[in-house]
Amino acid sequence: MKVDFKGEFQGASETRCVGELNTVVVHLPAQRLWSPERPDLYDATLEIYQEEQLLDAVQSYIGQRKVSTGEGRIYLNNRPYFLKMVLDQGYWPESLWTPPTDDAIQYDIKMAKAFGFNGARKHQKVEDPRFLFWADRYGLLVSGEMGNAQSFNEDYASRMVKEWTDVVLRDINHPCIISWYPINESWGVPQIRTSRRQQDHARSLYFLTRSLDPTRLAVDNDGWEHTEATDIFTIHDYAPRGELLETRYAALPEMAEKPRPGQPALIINGGRYNGTPFVMSEFGGIAYRPAGIEGKSEEWGYSGIEPTEEAFLSRFEGLAKALRRLPLMAGYCYTQLTDVEQEINGLMTYDRKPKVDPEKVSKIQQ
Repeated sequence: MKVDFKGEFQGASETRCVGELNTVVVHLPAQRLWSPERPDLYDATLEIYQEEQLLDAVQSYIGQRKVSTGEGRIYLNNRPYFLKMVLDQGYWPESLWTPPTDDAIQYDIKMAKAFGFNGARKHQKVEDPRFLFWADRYGLLVSGEMGNAQSFNEDYASRMVKEWTDVVLRDINHPCIISWYPINESWGVPQIRTSRRQQDHARSLYFLTRSLDPTRLAVDNDGWEHTEATDIFTIHDYAPRGELLETRYAALPEMAEKPRPGQPALIINGGRYNGTPFVMSEFGGIAYRPAGIEGKSEEWGYSGIEPTEEAFLSRFEGLAKALRRLPLMAGYCYTQLTDVEQEINGLMTYDRKPKVDPEKVSKIQQ
């Protein structure tokens, strides 16, 4: 097999493989790494020859980047990197889970970055590969996720293992994906806090994910009720004000093992915090309906609906800055990018009109 790198990244040495080899190693001079700030990609052409006869060829691309953790931080390309993610459910009013056009996908990615986010958590959705393609191109980190069941049994467990394997292997080559979230908020494993069987299921998904893809981070159960088998200690908390968040989590990591009044425990019964980075992977959910936009029945957000853009921005600023002040917080994920049906806690309406000034939101996050 012959591998050629073309386009902007000239200088890579051609590599030939003889025999049945599954791995090709290519040494690239002046290596340029992929990141949201500089999403450098290498265009690649792979050609298969029999002697000197070309049998087949395919054009693709690669992005080189490294994700790791250490000392309570998440690292991108060996540098500490604070995650500023936005929850993205990937619904459209005209087509629900199916992106209506590639332009629509690109618009969502560009707007997420315009609001100052460096990534998106694709909530409860195995995203269209076209989204991942454009996230690679424009530079948006992505957390790959799975739609969850609501109850646990043998049929669910076996199907989940098979389908999750298919998901990981389908999307494994996208540089934008930095983490995998197979389970969210104990969905499908509602007794995980006390059930050894359901705990083992979550552990098995973590170890399966890491065995398929050792290059990315994996989370056992996003939000709470963690086992020891997780690379990120994720937390969901929709506290209405920043001072409450800051007070509640100032005692990390000790408080991770203590009960949260009125909320699920962060660790299973008898579990211990395993030293991984803390990420507030859901927070905010600030509801706001600008003047002139007709309200919907049963519309909602978390902790009421803000009356003005100024009130929305003030509350967002308090929450975001409180999380940045917590010394052990390695990132966050704000809920959410767009309104979805009755949920009016998006930064944009369901039909993608910004409800607040993206530049103001971005400035707060800087």
